[in-house]
Amino acid sequence: MRELTRRRRLLVLGICCLSLFIVGLDSTIVNLALPSIRSDLDASVPKLQWTIDAYTLVIAALLMVSGSTADRIGRRRTFQAGLMLFGFGSLLCGFAPTVDLLIAFRMLQAVGGSMLNPVAMSIITNTFTDPRERAQAIGVWGGVVGLSMAVGPVVGGTLVDAAGWRYIFWINVPVTLIAFALTALFVPESRAAEPRRIDPVGQLLVVVLLVGLTYGIIEGRAAGWTSPLIVGCFTLAALALVALVLYERRREQPLLDPRFFRSAPFSGATLIAVAGFAALAGFLFLNSLYLQEVRGYSALHAGLLTLPMAAMTVVFAPLSGWLVGHRGPRLPLVVAGCMLCASGLVLSGLSTSTSLPVLLGGYLLFGIGFGMVNAPITNAAVSGMPRSQAGVAAAIASTSRQVGASLGVAIVGTVVTARLVGPLETGFVEAARPCWIIIAGCGLLVLALGLLTTGRWARGTADAVAAELGRPAAQAA
Repeated sequence: MRELTRRRRLLVLGICCLSLFIVGLDSTIVNLALPSIRSDLDASVPKLQWTIDAYTLVIAALLMVSGSTADRIGRRRTFQAGLMLFGFGSLLCGFAPTVDLLIAFRMLQAVGGSMLNPVAMSIITNTFTDPRERAQAIGVWGGVVGLSMAVGPVVGGTLVDAAGWRYIFWINVPVTLIAFALTALFVPESRAAEPRRIDPVGQLLVVVLLVGLTYGIIEGRAAGWTSPLIVGCFTLAALALVALVLYERRREQPLLDPRFFRSAPFSGATLIAVAGFAALAGFLFLNSLYLQEVRGYSALHAGLLTLPMAAMTVVFAPLSGWLVGHRGPRLPLVVAGCMLCASGLVLSGLSTSTSLPVLLGGYLLFGIGFGMVNAPITNAAVSGMPRSQAGVAAAIASTSRQVGASLGVAIVGTVVTARLVGPLETGFVEAARPCWIIIAGCGLLVLALGLLTTGRWARGTADAVAAELGRPAAQAA
């Protein structure tokens, strides 16, 4: 791909960020609409979990193959296909007459979503070749997450209150059409010089691992934790993990090269992504039910109350990108871990009448923490992989995020369901208390990994992996 002018590079960044915006907007709005979906479609808490997790699981399962496919057949072409599938799936979600069909259409929506963010990140990585400029572009990318979170609650609350939850899906359709047209006009096509082969066996093992683990967590309480079905799910997931590692080690071009995980920064980024996005998904799931079912706020009022959290993400995500580009990832990760942990501890003390200053204080802390965590994840993951396979590199980081989101919803929803006594309105606060502690624990994990994987020893492991692979990698800022 020929070198683009700075103005054209910024235009490409803006178009790619539009895909992240609609996906982020969709996630925020759907969480906010859960009480309305529950009431309209008579959905149980586990069904609400699947409304979120069916989407994130499909994305997590397909991200890596979408990235490698984009490297092979063209990133712009794959990106446009993703936009069309995401828009069509959103259209069907709005017409879903039952919660089961809504879950099915969310899966179709996710097939398109799997072609958006990692491919867009691949386009950005190949457009911004200067390490510092790339880190700053990634910071802007992270800021769009906060922007979608800021706009999502207000737009979603307005739509749910004024028109109904179905419009939260239909709003995606015109946005995807605009993004499709802009991509065709301004985004140049690019491919990897030596794209990887498709790995169907590895892909199947990833699907079995993720579905087995998540299904076991969500359905374990209803089916019985020692039932043959649930034990079988966890056993199948464990076997799939072992088989995946053994199989991928023998492939010349694996779906996921196990050697990259010998790099402490790369492995750390993967685990930090899981912890950080588990915290985010758990927070959004719990917060929506708390504000609307317990406190009785309307969807719009609940959305407005979450604005401080989203505003902090908007402010601190670009700052995190700047810090990564100029000082490295340690400081942003330390701040992120401390803030996420502090937020979880504050929110663990919620009651049915917690004052708004305390509630908003917890939200502010969470927004700072989440705003700081995203740029170090992406930069570390992309920096540890060959630029020629940038789609795979971005997909690994995005897969870790989606796995974290799936586990976050699965775990907190299961804990709430297991501890719930009586209706949500009266029993939710006590049932959810351990979930906030879990979110605080995710923050501690981010802090510990941030300290462990950014020092001299960690950089030595990354250098060793780069030397073993013997091929050019995208350099860290």
